[in-house]
Amino acid sequence: MKQFDTKRPEFSPYGFTCETWTPTRMSRPDRHNEIEMNLLTAGSLTYLLGGQRTTIQAGRLAIFWAAIPHQIVEVAGDSPYYVVTLPLSELLRAGLDLTLTNRILQGELLVDATQGELDVKTFGRWEHDLKSDDRTLERAARLEVQARLLRFTHSVTDTPVATSMTHLSRADQLACYIARNYRQPLTSQSIAAANGVHANYAMNLFRKTFGTTMTAFIVQHRLSHAQRLLVTTDDAIVNVALDSGFQSLSRFNEAFKAGCGCAPREFRKMHRPTIPGQSTS
Repeated sequence: MKQFDTKRPEFSPYGFTCETWTPTRMSRPDRHNEIEMNLLTAGSLTYLLGGQRTTIQAGRLAIFWAAIPHQIVEVAGDSPYYVVTLPLSELLRAGLDLTLTNRILQGELLVDATQGELDVKTFGRWEHDLKSDDRTLERAARLEVQARLLRFTHSVTDTPVATSMTHLSRADQLACYIARNYRQPLTSQSIAAANGVHANYAMNLFRKTFGTTMTAFIVQHRLSHAQRLLVTTDDAIVNVALDSGFQSLSRFNEAFKAGCGCAPREFRKMHRPTIPGQSTS
């Protein structure tokens, strides 16, 4: 049974998978460019994602874009849960309602509780089929995942899941502040001052809690924002860079290649169909 590998490189792809995972607190955020679907059979998980804590209860199907820094910070129970990872390009080709797609790409964690027992049986079948190395069964599983996403479109509501912005730890407050303000010029000093702590204390606490620096966390959020714009808009690359919070195109290109493994233009080309006359400058 799998669990989060702390040595796993950022943006290392999972591909199309359905596996059972052991629920564990994560010592640092993870990021990968797939859509993630979580289904708990018992207990609950609490994620810090998109600047807020969100708790997923058993029997509910949760979906989010895993390029957003996400971290399990609380676990209730030790029963395994299902994790499906689906390449972003397949989500974009699935024909989902654009409003729902945009909500996912903007960092929301969405939940559907309408098919609890049926989902458990279905996810178990997908796991079995993908382990078989049978191409026909794998194709069937892909089509069924897309069908489940389409049903999700009709089931998900605007009601937020058990989301709590109160009783956050000091480290969570720092992470949430970054998640809400990463498009603005930020420094360790300005983040610490906004949260009423000394800069050195804030930097040490953040690294100890999340296993990364505040500067790296800021860049993670800016890159996720840029990825969303690259696959959902025709904005020029320089405008994507500035809108995401980068102060220069050169710094954006450098950070994007280091974090995502390719140039912004290549990323756009890989994850959306070419439209005649579309600008990629």
